[in-house]
Amino acid sequence: MAKKHILFECQACGNQQSKWLGKCPECGSWDSFVELKQEQIKLLKELNSLSNTPSSAVCINDVIAENFTRISTDDNELDLVLGGGLVVGSLVLIGGSPGVGKSTLLLKIASNLAKSGKKVLYVSGEESKSQIKLRADRLNANCENLFLLTELCLEDILSELSKKDYEILIIDSIQTLYSNKITSAAGSITQVREITFELMRYSKANNISTFIIGHITKDGAIAGPRILEHMVDVVLYFEGDANKEIRILRGFKNRFGNISEVGIFEMTSKGLISAKDIANRFFTRGKAVSGSALSVVMEGSRALILEIQALVCESTYPKRSATGYEKNRLDMLIALLERKLEIPLGHYDVFINVSGGVKISETAADLAVVAAIISSFKNRPLSKDSVFVGELSLNGEIKEVFSLDVRLKEAKMQKFKNAIVPVKPMEELGLKCFVAKELREVLEWM
Repeated sequence: MAKKHILFECQACGNQQSKWLGKCPECGSWDSFVELKQEQIKLLKELNSLSNTPSSAVCINDVIAENFTRISTDDNELDLVLGGGLVVGSLVLIGGSPGVGKSTLLLKIASNLAKSGKKVLYVSGEESKSQIKLRADRLNANCENLFLLTELCLEDILSELSKKDYEILIIDSIQTLYSNKITSAAGSITQVREITFELMRYSKANNISTFIIGHITKDGAIAGPRILEHMVDVVLYFEGDANKEIRILRGFKNRFGNISEVGIFEMTSKGLISAKDIANRFFTRGKAVSGSALSVVMEGSRALILEIQALVCESTYPKRSATGYEKNRLDMLIALLERKLEIPLGHYDVFINVSGGVKISETAADLAVVAAIISSFKNRPLSKDSVFVGELSLNGEIKEVFSLDVRLKEAKMQKFKNAIVPVKPMEELGLKCFVAKELREVLEWM
């Protein structure tokens, strides 16, 4: 008698083992391994055989480059993140925390595409038709070419797709669907993998552009196996506090464009709209206060002026906290201040906050962070007409940053007068630029 094949799968990341483990070696989750049934193991083998079909090598000179057809979503910010529009037959995965506006955005996009003549099927496994209708009335998203389907079974969704010539499919959300081929519960690793594979196969075969909404875990990653992100063409993350009006859409994967661009949206009573004037949303002008410095960071091709706020106060048990800024980099800058400028921060709490809910992912704001900390420590206000741009090295040198001219042009447009920079800009911009090569020179300027 043939030996029964046993396979365990982690329900957090999809890691597979031949025996049960208490802790997943891949993601570190505890008690997450579940034994797969023989039907599920058979399905996995079928999926692997389909994805690992061998092919013969072809000379690159004989390959004909494929021209992708793009569809405008009638939303400038989303088109920018997608690389110029929605590619026909592509799979776009959108993740984000609950309440950030994923369903609101896609319902509006569905309406825009339907008004342009495309047949759109909006599938919801979380809301009823009446709930979606109420949101559509608020968003003014009613259209003859927009069809609603509240269904959880994948086979029934594919059956509906075959009845009409749909060009756009929206799934809200992938974790609520299930397939009759699999006996595990909806949202399980096996279900998510099978459903995504079937949607990809059907979309590519019928040139249907598909949006998939995915839940995220407490760590901020899209729930399900990492293969889910590998299978789709585009992965977007929606960021922002549900209590604030600004939302940021970032691209983490795009097979049809770059991922450096971000889309900025504003939540209004009529839903999410493209933020047309966001230049002055992330800083305040007025009376100079201690612990506040301004910097210019790049989000894709867009320059944003951000206010860095710092609070330094004496404490018996010093704490360091950063909101919107990398904590490890803050610790490095504090050590640099203690070493190079002999500022005794060892007995002080240091708190850093980036206004507007933006997360800084580059090092050009180092100079502004240091300036804000010194300003708060010495209780010395900094001018609201100055911006700080520069990266700090471990030896206290101020390094050059990319796109300096673009940053300073934005500062000039916002009527700033001074800029503390590592080098002079290549062209005259009408700003007073104070060149600082070392951190000590910035302290002398302050």
